[in-house]
Amino acid sequence: MPTVAVYDMTNNKVGDLELSEEIFGVEINEGLVHQAVVMQMASWRLGTHSTKTRADVRGGGKKPWRQKGTGRARAGSRRSPLWRGGGTIFGPHPRDYSFTMPRKQRRLALKCVLTDKVNEGNLIVLDELNFDEPKTKKFVEFQKTFGVDGCKSLFITRELIENVTRSSNNLQNAKAIAALQLNVYDILNSDKLFLTKDAVAKIEEVYA
Repeated sequence: MPTVAVYDMTNNKVGDLELSEEIFGVEINEGLVHQAVVMQMASWRLGTHSTKTRADVRGGGKKPWRQKGTGRARAGSRRSPLWRGGGTIFGPHPRDYSFTMPRKQRRLALKCVLTDKVNEGNLIVLDELNFDEPKTKKFVEFQKTFGVDGCKSLFITRELIENVTRSSNNLQNAKAIAALQLNVYDILNSDKLFLTKDAVAKIEEVYA
């Protein structure tokens, strides 16, 4: 069972915490993690690109010239895909790129990336995380206390805390989410993962 240190907001150790082996100590499946990231990114694609077929292009109601006797190729419409200004053959149309994975696979992929953070020593557990008021300056000072002001960090609390969220909104290298918003992409996209003790309890309660 992996054990990590618990720190307060001034980077002083205040205790130790045993993490669930079922969530933070699983065998890492890279293929499954990749599939989960592709699924998440595919759901972000708008799929609004569109082209016009010969049925959508304006004009082309009249036959350009008679069928025979002109010496030119037969043509029935000025909007043929072969003509300049005509329709597009097999062009893209609005579509939904999203797909789903089985629930057990999604959860296992999440456990894999959490385990990887523990193994690499990039998971930090906090006793608590909150500010008296929403101030970006205070959040930056907090990051400097842990020496993570120059890297991407993900901060996870049990529930969304307004002062924490608003304090981190203006920072490109920091993101704060609730435990139930945990996802594979955000964890992989962060260099350091910060979890509060109650967030760890919530994750173990939901995913165990």
